[in-house]
Amino acid sequence: MASRKVSVRVEGRTLALSNLDKVLYPETGTTKGEVIDYYSRIAPVLLPHLADRPVTRKRWPDGVEADSFFEKNAPRGTPSWVRTVELPSPGSTKNRETVRYVMADELATLVWLANLAVLEIHVPQWTVQDDVATNPNRLVVDLDPGEPATIIECCQVALLLAEVLDDAGLPSYPKTSGSKGMQMYVPLDGSADDDAVSQYAHDLAEQLERDHPKLILSRMERRERRGKIFIDWSQNNAAKTTIAPYSTRGRATPSVSTPVTWDEVERAARSRARTQLPLRFDFDDVLGRIDDHGDLLEPLLDAGFQLPQR
Repeated sequence: MASRKVSVRVEGRTLALSNLDKVLYPETGTTKGEVIDYYSRIAPVLLPHLADRPVTRKRWPDGVEADSFFEKNAPRGTPSWVRTVELPSPGSTKNRETVRYVMADELATLVWLANLAVLEIHVPQWTVQDDVATNPNRLVVDLDPGEPATIIECCQVALLLAEVLDDAGLPSYPKTSGSKGMQMYVPLDGSADDDAVSQYAHDLAEQLERDHPKLILSRMERRERRGKIFIDWSQNNAAKTTIAPYSTRGRATPSVSTPVTWDEVERAARSRARTQLPLRFDFDDVLGRIDDHGDLLEPLLDAGFQLPQR
């Protein structure tokens, strides 16, 4: 039976939370109340990575075994205190379409989103300043394994990519996707637009595919992906979003997109495991890692680097 509504105060905001005992992850019995608790506890490290970035949400109102949907516009009933910004929809012709985005810049907004069964928070590589979208301040590549490749091969590719970026004077920072693959980020200074950043990432992917054609794919064709790692450079397009660091995922179990160290990536790249794959983290794992490591992606919040000419 659904639980009654509970009124709570979160940093001066009043929220009505409902159905806290509803199971959102049947395999583990994880409830909506536990999801809200996780987002409340991870907020100190998550919120800086959401700051000034419009959030696209993926919601599972009846749990991960039921239907889900993406949501860009602020939903009906959005509290007046939730910050929103109306912007032209990226990719629309002549800026005729707009989106009223939610800006998740405080704990109360995170709690409100979790209460709506938002299990995934996706963000673009650009931010909003004075109600205007900026150039991207980070480059991202998504490493997507085609079966039977796994995150082990993703880590092998991540090390190859990090070496190329290092040679270009660009530090990179890895995280798991919380699903099958992983992402790598490079902090940028915002001087290059999304077309330039996308082209740079595309060039990197093509270079690595030429050097390692049996392992790496830079082209979008799904039929070519079996056993390879697709380097998805297109995530840098202004219309695209990437799963946010520390976001939960709407998978069978409550996995989390988790920043990892390069030492962990190196160990995983050498792993022979195929049944118990490395670099899988849930709520408790991630909260414990924050106690041990702090925010491994904190350097992304500092001033970034200029995109080199290729």
